[in-house]
Amino acid sequence: MTEDRMALIEAIQKADDGNFLRPLAATVLQIIMDADVEALVGAGRHERSDGRLTYRNGYRDRTLETRLGSLNLRIPKLRQGTYFPGFLEPRRTVEKALVSVIQEAWIGGVSTRRVDELVQAMGMTGISKSSVSKLCKDIEERVNSFLTRPLEGEWPYLWLDATYLKVRAAGRIVSVAAIIAVAVNTDGRREIVGLHLGPSEAEVFWSDFLKSLKARGLTGIKLVISDAHEGLKAAITRVLGATWQRCRVHWTRNALAYVPKGQHTMVAAALRQGFQQPDHAAARAALLHVADMMRPRWPKLADFIIDSEADVLACMTFPSQHRTKLHSTNPLERLNKEVKRRADVVGIFPNEDSIVRLIGAVLLEANDDWQLQHRYMQIEGMAELNSGPRDDYLLEATPRAA
Repeated sequence: MTEDRMALIEAIQKADDGNFLRPLAATVLQIIMDADVEALVGAGRHERSDGRLTYRNGYRDRTLETRLGSLNLRIPKLRQGTYFPGFLEPRRTVEKALVSVIQEAWIGGVSTRRVDELVQAMGMTGISKSSVSKLCKDIEERVNSFLTRPLEGEWPYLWLDATYLKVRAAGRIVSVAAIIAVAVNTDGRREIVGLHLGPSEAEVFWSDFLKSLKARGLTGIKLVISDAHEGLKAAITRVLGATWQRCRVHWTRNALAYVPKGQHTMVAAALRQGFQQPDHAAARAALLHVADMMRPRWPKLADFIIDSEADVLACMTFPSQHRTKLHSTNPLERLNKEVKRRADVVGIFPNEDSIVRLIGAVLLEANDDWQLQHRYMQIEGMAELNSGPRDDYLLEATPRAA
């Protein structure tokens, strides 16, 4: 061990203050390899021994990438037999960590061109663009599997929300709608069930998406919660036969657009009176009363309330335990913020496939986190949902939502 100690002291003396750990780590690993080989040979270097099994036969060079940087190692060779250190076995933790870094950087919106710079900034020798793309195929396969997985059981509630992203198409920069679908099953657990891209919000766009969800097994939908996207209401009635709940938050913003800014606080407080009622009948009566009050000053606001009250109050016919999460698309708010944060790093996507890869990876990560949490909705309310009388209201409300 005297030679080993001398090697360590020499490494420490040669290392400058800013590069102390790298040569020290290389020396320690070299000592470990020499000790392993000594055990295999049955004798130390230049040692005569009756227990010798073979002889050393020089070295071969190998570079090990670590967080300290690239370590240049000399792997001992044997005349008979082979030796390869365990910490250099293929796909060991260090290499897996490097793959993980590359994948995380790619998911986080860092382009393949910049991943090489990121790897070098970590103290490693870098990696080619082709290698980055190859490693990232693993993510693409997992994302596609996640977005096309079969859906089992019944899903009474479905939230839909759109995020608009910029992408290059035919030499131009255009905006596409990325629709995210989240559903809750009868066990009260929520999952991200779909992602769909399209250039517009026409009925055919929504119909195609909803049909694809049904084809994967999304059944039992009773209520769809979303903003007032063009063409969506008709698609919900045609494809799902479900009730539509207009997002209360967006509805209130639309209502306030009919009054001066200085009156927003007063009008918003009046509208909330309708939403604080215990049941649908009381809520409807309260909103109609607000419309009558507002008509002398703001007739357009009154007409807006009357025309849309059935849509914004649809959730009031559902179990009271669930209503706080049914009246708006707020359950998707944090998810959408994370999607925008990752997408803003990219700015302009090169094509739609790249959007699916990036946003799909974000959704996969979020969905995994959700599965570790408690039930999103009370299961007692699900029993009430299956037995509660709502048919009369559905027959009346659905045509008005179209």
